[in-house]
Order: sequence, then structure tokens, then C-alpha cells
Amino acid sequence: MTAPKGNRTHPYDTLDRASRAVMARLTGGTSPHAAWAAWADWGMHLARAPGRQMELVEHGMQSMAKLAVHASGWPPGDAPFQPKPGDHRFDHPGWDKPPYTYWKQAFLASQDWWDHATEYVRGTRPHSSDRTAFMVRQVLDAMSPSNTALTNPEIMEATLESGGRNLTEGARHLAEDIAAQWTGQKPEPEGKYKVGETLACTPGEVVFRNELFELIQYSPATEKVHAEPVLIVPAWIMKYYILDLRPENSMIRYLVEQGFTVFAISWANPTAAQRDVGLDDYRRRGVMAALDAVTRIVPGQKVHACGYCLGGTILSIAAATMARDGDDRLASVTLLAAQTDFTEAGELMLFLDESQVAFLEDMMWDQGFLDETQMAGAFRALRSEELVWSRAVRRYLMGQDEPEFDISVWNADATRMPARMHSEYLRGLFLENRLTSGRFAVDGRVIALKDIDAPMFVVGTEKDHIAPWRSVYKVTLFTENELVFVLTSGGHNGGVVSEPGHKRRFYRIGHRTAEKSYMDPDTWFARHDAKEGSWWVDWAAWLSGKSAPEKVAPPQMGAAGDGLPPLAPAPGTYVFQK
Repeated sequence: MTAPKGNRTHPYDTLDRASRAVMARLTGGTSPHAAWAAWADWGMHLARAPGRQMELVEHGMQSMAKLAVHASGWPPGDAPFQPKPGDHRFDHPGWDKPPYTYWKQAFLASQDWWDHATEYVRGTRPHSSDRTAFMVRQVLDAMSPSNTALTNPEIMEATLESGGRNLTEGARHLAEDIAAQWTGQKPEPEGKYKVGETLACTPGEVVFRNELFELIQYSPATEKVHAEPVLIVPAWIMKYYILDLRPENSMIRYLVEQGFTVFAISWANPTAAQRDVGLDDYRRRGVMAALDAVTRIVPGQKVHACGYCLGGTILSIAAATMARDGDDRLASVTLLAAQTDFTEAGELMLFLDESQVAFLEDMMWDQGFLDETQMAGAFRALRSEELVWSRAVRRYLMGQDEPEFDISVWNADATRMPARMHSEYLRGLFLENRLTSGRFAVDGRVIALKDIDAPMFVVGTEKDHIAPWRSVYKVTLFTENELVFVLTSGGHNGGVVSEPGHKRRFYRIGHRTAEKSYMDPDTWFARHDAKEGSWWVDWAAWLSGKSAPEKVAPPQMGAAGDGLPPLAPAPGTYVFQK
């Protein structure tokens, strides 16, 4: 973790870092200064904008008039304020009846006024406006009338129908969750989804292992296979089996059934002992070590490499480095919801500036890693009305057990991030955007994505708030090779796990040859119509078209004669690390 240029060490830096690390534990890693600076920037600029103040006063008076007319019931008509798209807190019909409709409308009116109040004020840093709006949303979501029993008609109805059983069940859930929080013990899934049994159950063998990852080779499902193997590089912010869930929606199993020899990296869950593992270690001892093992097991063949999320980012870095150094072992590169440019990296940027990153670095300096609960908190905050408050209402006031899904079990099985790697990732990519600005060096020399000659297949998802599709699309601006871009329905995970037969799935697909000029994302969207179905089918056909025409007998499992014997059956051991 390096300090910005021009900074020198001071005799009491350690004391300062220890003090900030203690504060970070209390705030969950959120910098108080970053929050205060955003409020101050927005407030001071609004204070010297009398025109905007008058506009807000008028808007507030109009909203109050609308509320008064609605409360009087005359003239009859629709309610003046409606929930935002995707907000399901007020779906119950009881919200349209007095007195609940008045509380609902008052809340929505407040939400509407604050949306206007936190819009950009001339002179304010855009980041401050966005962060202030985000913090206001957190406060408003906490104050929603849907969060309390007396002001929520759905809870009142359930209480009367069950004789209060929902509240006693909710109290039991609350006690269980508090106990789990205090003891640090996560409850194991009790349903039908078990890793190695019903999840991550595609047959295979671990054929390589180092301190960072296990490499799984999957058993063939066809008599003949494509000559070129597929290497999957998942993100290490998550367990790999998002791509190998149930047999019915496993991307890995699907590829195997289409006649591909598939290898997948299963990352270790780092501990404080790996605090000094850096981003380049994940390239050298991760991606490149896996690629070396694959080419020893399947010698003489190029490899189709596929990276998901952060795994796609590190794969892009590895591919550009290989291109620079004349290493041509890649037959193709597939990027799934992976960013290479971070100037428009979406809502996660709300959490990132120099103050916030420094605060996180001090916390990781103390812990040795970024804990999975701290990362999960940031993701939940982005959708707090759904992932925090609506969940709390269902669990603690409605007394409902959370339904168990394959993705929910995987989502709860989070991992940690090594301190040095996470610092380099946040600074070098998110804050400084070095990869696409010609300032990202590997082994002391700058790399460029435009050096990649291997054809690319890039997938973005329409509702992705982690890697927005327009940000993913920017790879087309910094590459000059043959490239297929797919925009699929769904979010960061659901859009990728989009097996054939999945209902209500659609996608758009476009092909750019090397000689074509750049097309901006909105123009691309307008020119490519949506088609129903799964993009997996097109991807498998594309991989097949980039492979040798003749299929061959499947390779052996591992390469015992070359020091790569099978070590353990899939899914291996690292996937079970907590």
C-alpha cells in the first residue's frame, strides 16, 4: 500500500494509523470525514444559491398542497406521488386506504423533495452531490412507514390473522441473528443446497494447487472434445461456484456438455497471513500459473480464457501483458461483467475517494484483509430499501423465514480481500484508472489493451450496479481486435447465470470486426434489437468457431507424468474455506 507521491513518513504515523483503524472498526470502514466533506460541499454551495433555495421552497409548498388535496378526497383522483420503479414496499392494497395512504404519500413527498434538493448545484463536486443524495436515501429508507408494525397495513393484517404469531417468530429470528452477530458464527444452510452435493457438483479433479488457488479440470461429457480448452478465471471477491450452481444452471457443466475441456480457478480465502499479496500476485501466481498448468495438461493448444467480474479485469491485464511480451497462447478472451475502464464505474464510486480509501487502508493495515461482512455492507447499502429494510420487515415483523435459493446460498458464502491487493485495486484502477490511461505497469513496463490480438467476447448486464454495462462496453474504445459485445437482461449475477430455457431472458448481440470504427453505447443499443433466449448458446457457437474444426479425444485428467497428478475430486478444498 503506497502513499500518494510527495508524502513522506512522519514519526507518529503508526499512532495515527492505529487511531484511524480503531475508528474504522466502529464505523464499519466508512470514513466520517468523507461523509462530512460531502455534506459541507453540498450545503455551502446550496447556501449561496438563492435561486435554488426559492425553487425548493416552491417545490415544498406545491407538495404540501398536493398532500392536502389528496387528504381531503376532493376532487377524486390518483395519488400525487408514486413509488420509484422497483420499489415494492407499498405494493400491499392496504397502502391505498386511510390512514396508511397519508403516511405513504407524506413519505414519498419527502423523498421527492430531497431528490430535488440533492441535485447538482453549480460549483459542487459531482461526487459530493451523489454521495449526499445517497446518504439522504439511507436516512429516508430508515424512516419509511413500511418499517414499523403500527404504520404498515401488511404487518397489521398478518398480526391480526395470526394472533401475533408473526411477531413472536420475528423475535426468534432477531435473537438468532443477534447471537450469530455476537459470536461471529454464520448459520450453515439447512435446505437442499450444499456445496459439493447440489451446488458446485460438476464432476472433475483438482489438478494444481498453490497458496492462492486450486485449478479444477472437469471430466468430459462427450466422446470427442474441442482441441482448445477453456480456462475460467472467477473473481476472488466471491466463490467460483456462481458459475457452477445447480446442474440445471451451471455454466461450467453447460460448456462441458457442449464438448469443451473446462478448467476453473477456485481461489483461496485469504487470511491475515496473506496481507502482502498484491494485485500482480493474482496475475503471476494466479492467472499465469493456471495457464501454465493448462498448457502442460493440453500441450500444443491455445486456450480460450474467460474472466468474470474482477477475474475479467485481471485476465485483461494478463492478456495485455502476454501480447506485449509476444506470448500468443490465448485463442480468445471472454469478459463477463468485467470492467477495464473505471471512469464510470457506477454506484460503488459513492464509497471511493482519497479519504475513504485511506481509511480502508488503515483498517486493512490492522486486520490484514477486508472482511467479507464489510464488503457485503457496502453492496447492501446500494439497495438498502430492498436488501436491508424490506428484509428486516419480512424477517422480524412478518416472521417469515427467508426462502433459500442457489444464488442466495452462494451470496452468503463470501470471501476476504488481502490488504495490499485491495489497496492496489482501489487506487490503481478505481481512483487513478491507470489501465486505460497508459499508466498501468507490469514488470516495470506499461501495458495497453489495444495490443491484444485475440478475439474478444464481452458481456454486460442491463441492471448491473457493480459493473454498469456502459462501463463494461468501454473496452471497445481501448481495443482494436475482433470483438463481440452482448448486453443481456438481468443484473451482475443473474444476467451471467442465464442458462437456456430460463424464462423471460433476452439479450442483444453485436459483432465488431477489427477495421470498424468505434460506436458509442447508446447508438449500439439503438441499432441492436433484443432477442429472446440465452446468450450462452451464441457464446458456445462463437467459441466453437474460434476452435479447430476437428474434435479430438478428451485429454487425460491432469498430467501425472509432468508433475500434475489429480489431487482431490471437485470442488476441491479451497471452496470450503471460511
